Amino acid sequence: MRDDDRRLDATDRGASDGGGIAIPDVSAGLIDRSIYSDPDIYQLELQRIFARAWNFMCHETQIPHAGDYFINYIGEDQVIVVRGADDKVRVLLNTCRHRGNALCRAELGNTKTFVCSYHGWTYGLDGALIGVPGKADFYRNAIDQAKWGLAPAAQVDHYKGFYFATLDPAAPCLFDYLGDVGRVGIESMLNEGDVVSLDGVQKNVIDCNWKIAVDNLFDWYHVKVSHSSASSVGFLNQRLMMPMTQMVMLGELGHAIGGPMVTAEQQAKLDALSDAERLAIDRLADAERAKATPVERRPLRTTATREAMGPVGVRAIGHPNIFPNLWISTRGLQLSLRLPRGPGRTEIWWFTVMPKSFTDTQRRAAKKFITHAFGPAGLLEQDDGENWSQSTRSSHGVASRRYPHNLQMAMGQDEVLVDPSGQKRIETRVNEHAQRWTYRCWAEWLRARDWPELLATRSPAPTGRI
Repeated sequence: MRDDDRRLDATDRGASDGGGIAIPDVSAGLIDRSIYSDPDIYQLELQRIFARAWNFMCHETQIPHAGDYFINYIGEDQVIVVRGADDKVRVLLNTCRHRGNALCRAELGNTKTFVCSYHGWTYGLDGALIGVPGKADFYRNAIDQAKWGLAPAAQVDHYKGFYFATLDPAAPCLFDYLGDVGRVGIESMLNEGDVVSLDGVQKNVIDCNWKIAVDNLFDWYHVKVSHSSASSVGFLNQRLMMPMTQMVMLGELGHAIGGPMVTAEQQAKLDALSDAERLAIDRLADAERAKATPVERRPLRTTATREAMGPVGVRAIGHPNIFPNLWISTRGLQLSLRLPRGPGRTEIWWFTVMPKSFTDTQRRAAKKFITHAFGPAGLLEQDDGENWSQSTRSSHGVASRRYPHNLQMAMGQDEVLVDPSGQKRIETRVNEHAQRWTYRCWAEWLRARDWPELLATRSPAPTGRI
């Protein structure tokens, strides 16, 4: 069997044309609570979103050598991300082709082969079946090993060292999938050049729907209320908890960035600094840094980063989300996946990414801050998780689920501005534009039966009043 024949293909996974599954209209900013609890909608999400989208796998520094592997998920499908002897990175379904047993039980490691603990079927780093115990005696040499290798992802690619995979061969290339907004999000982590992913991924499970955990990253309305305890103990600066100068960037297919911005005037002052001056300021303690730059605790982009992000993207210092579920947070030092585990459960992963140029002192300070911010021990995520779980729970109530979530803040009140470079943005105050855009695109993904239909029916990035 050819690789193309045994490749895991989203179109072979039973996705219907939507018959019998009603996808609620979210265009008015009213979100039907059924989307957080309906098991049929959840299964359609696995088929039409996760099995078709480009999903983040890992950073190249997590698998630097031949045989290095890292375990991740595409929806609920567990996959092995492995660097082969030929230096090629592959993504393979972590399930033996014999009886479905998981090959890798460790979350990461280095190996020469993958051996199934059930019956001993053995696979090479490229996924080929290279060993079958009893092939001559039990199978009578009647098994064609070439047909029974591990199922590979349809496409694997990276953007500046950040690896993604898709199970759908019809998906556009990664560069096009990310678009301007997705690429700006990744570039926000590269302020000081090459980065390294630190050992250890923080993981915890929250009883919430994955979409609530995603849309919250754009929500600056809740910060002052939900995270007031973090302010009261001095962890967060009260002035930074509800910044009134906000920028939203909306990209095709559901990518978005939302949150604080650097004003054009502030950016002009930053642009006047040389890279050496900029990096010197970035290494100051926060109190001293605040005196030297108009933007507290925000990255000072190098010349290369400013060029890559564009004149609009460089001013965006909010939270990017690469659709469907990759959040880039906290000065570009963390990546978070919101992995679906059923309509009412989400597994949260936190990766830590830091510039290779960081000194030990900088690295320790950054790790201390982010550990106390997000993850299982994070002051902020403990607040968020409680809210998300309660919001999800109410979607199951017979009476409660009759009433939609209201995401109408600033609806029809702002204008999309177009830069001469072609980049678009909304300059505004606290709003819910990115949340509405996420749900609008979510509905388009679910209604489209395949990639050609999705590309033909997707909404373009908005213009005019929004």
